[in-house]
Amino acid sequence: QVQLVESGGGLVQAGGSLRLSCAASGFFLSTSAMSWYRQAPGKQRELDAQITSGGSTNYVDSVKGRFTISRDNAKNTAYLQMNSLKPEDTAVYYCKAYITYRARDYWGQGTQVTVSS
Repeated sequence: QVQLVESGGGLVQAGGSLRLSCAASGFFLSTSAMSWYRQAPGKQRELDAQITSGGSTNYVDSVKGRFTISRDNAKNTAYLQMNSLKPEDTAVYYCKAYITYRARDYWGQGTQVTVSS
């Protein structure tokens, strides 16, 4: 059974850092593209960062230079290192896996990140 479990969210002051983790089970992370999304209250879920199975990364402009997506295939875990956090980064953060051989997306349950000014 495929499962994604996010952790690492919390309350942090502006300018601070958090590292989110996405622990995967039921499939091998190395076979999947991983993404991190955010959803702020009253807004649609939007993409922040992606990493392919080959390790290529892509970021939206608003997080470039501040966020870093990575993966540890041995631990079957993906990460999102978030630095220089801003109040506007406050949202629920979700990880998503696109499993190639299943041709579908799987989502975690989300973790809350709150940045105080």
